[in-house]
Amino acid sequence: MADPPDALIAVKGLRKEYPAERGTILALEDIDLDVAEGELVAIVGPSGCGKSTLLKIVAGLLPATSGEVRLRSLPVTGPRRDIGVVFQSPVLFPWRTVLDNVLLPVDVQRLGRAKHRGRALDLLKLVGLSGFEDRYPWELSGGMQQRVAITRSLMHDPALLLMDEPFGALDAMTRESLNLELQRIWLERRETILFVTHSIPEAVFLADRVFVMTARPGRVLDRIEVRIPRPRTLEVMATPEFGRIARAIRAHFNLRAEVDA
Repeated sequence: MADPPDALIAVKGLRKEYPAERGTILALEDIDLDVAEGELVAIVGPSGCGKSTLLKIVAGLLPATSGEVRLRSLPVTGPRRDIGVVFQSPVLFPWRTVLDNVLLPVDVQRLGRAKHRGRALDLLKLVGLSGFEDRYPWELSGGMQQRVAITRSLMHDPALLLMDEPFGALDAMTRESLNLELQRIWLERRETILFVTHSIPEAVFLADRVFVMTARPGRVLDRIEVRIPRPRTLEVMATPEFGRIARAIRAHFNLRAEVDA
């Protein structure tokens, strides 16, 4: 079957098994999803449902047992330079300055600092970190460190940006601030983003569509469109439409499941 005509990323029939002492553990089963160019799609589901595993397979960091991932109709069979990844932990090198951390992909690939330094500075300005270029990670707040990680992921101008609970370790106020910041960056650049989160409100606030996953083995249980106009302010969370969408997602989970209300 052909990819949807506007799909940047298409996942079809994805299955992932892990070896165990007795047989195998089935993490993902029959996953089908697609993300259009310039779309921001969120994935929610209970802990252990395979959200992070799915993202690693899409990133080419982990092989699937069966099924396929295609980026612009070409199979993803390993890590690619046109896929950026942001994890929950910023993973910054403490001995490198902010600018040096952002330029790390350039250094690794020996692309030449002089050619890319201007882009790095522009991106740091985009995320509100102008003036912090010479600071070290230990001099930054958690939210600022995550902004550096986002900036680094954008250095390649990736076709697809994968975000694995990037704000999950932050306090509520910082998390809300970065939700607004990510929305602003996305509206300015229109990156294609696949965003994994435990938080239903975060998913509804950020996404064009929300994919709801079951408990392990993870399957796509529902696809819910979020037709709330942008830009969205935090006040939108108190509106009837936001509440309706959040309730529709929450209805798929037992109240004891590990998905934030």
